[in-house]
Amino acid sequence: MSDKNPALVSTEWLEEHLSAPDIRIVDATWHMPGSDRNARTEYGEAHIPGAVFFDIDEICDLDNPLPHMLPSLEKMSSRMRGLGIGDGNRVIIYDNSDVRSAARVWFMLKAFGLWDVAIVDGGFQKWKNERRRIEDIPPIPRQRHFTARFNTTKLRSLDHMMANLDHKKEQVVDARAPGRFQGTDPEPRENMKCGSIPGSYNIFFRDLLNPEDGTFKTTDDIRKIFEAAGLNLKKPIITSCGSGITASVLMLGLYLIGHQENALYDGSWSEWGSHPDTPVSHNP
Repeated sequence: MSDKNPALVSTEWLEEHLSAPDIRIVDATWHMPGSDRNARTEYGEAHIPGAVFFDIDEICDLDNPLPHMLPSLEKMSSRMRGLGIGDGNRVIIYDNSDVRSAARVWFMLKAFGLWDVAIVDGGFQKWKNERRRIEDIPPIPRQRHFTARFNTTKLRSLDHMMANLDHKKEQVVDARAPGRFQGTDPEPRENMKCGSIPGSYNIFFRDLLNPEDGTFKTTDDIRKIFEAAGLNLKKPIITSCGSGITASVLMLGLYLIGHQENALYDGSWSEWGSHPDTPVSHNP
């Protein structure tokens, strides 16, 4: 469904616009804990021409024990300037990840006030499969002015999530695989409870993607997936996952279908599942 929505561009479109002066290309690859893959090493070996590497594990709040929580305004501005991303740029993001980590950087940039942001539909794997040009030499970006403006309406805290258990004003949808959501499969991080937030719904993030090439399904299909999971698309929605990565895929899916009243629980299960006072559901 690329090129029909401003949040997605096709591999063909990007190849035609590689030299456009206003475009900045970002490799947002990230891998799950315990993986034997190294995203930065892979970037150094092969990336789309002109792409800079966005380190999700570094461009975050390193003082927070939870993984890759959103950074401060100052840190985000500094890192974006260093990557050559500035006001007025159109940022095109891709990944070579099993968890579609480009969606996380899409969400971050949108949350910090950069509106002209899109993802390469199908990612680096599709780009490579189509034998498009790659390179192994990182560019030397020219620093640009980046004005970070944090949109607090798109983020939810633990306190908010706990309060929502009572007032239930916002629906919660979990992007983890069904086994983790139901509490039958172990968590990839140590010392975590298994299960889900009581009352939450489950949509495995990969259900939004076409299995043959990793592109996003049509807006009609995405809308049906949310509705089939039990969600009312006329009401507010909070997305969650393990650590805020795949919850961003659901945020992108909601964006694609025009749903506006939504937010992301940044702590996700890394916070909820490790907190001594949070209740846990084991859904059938």
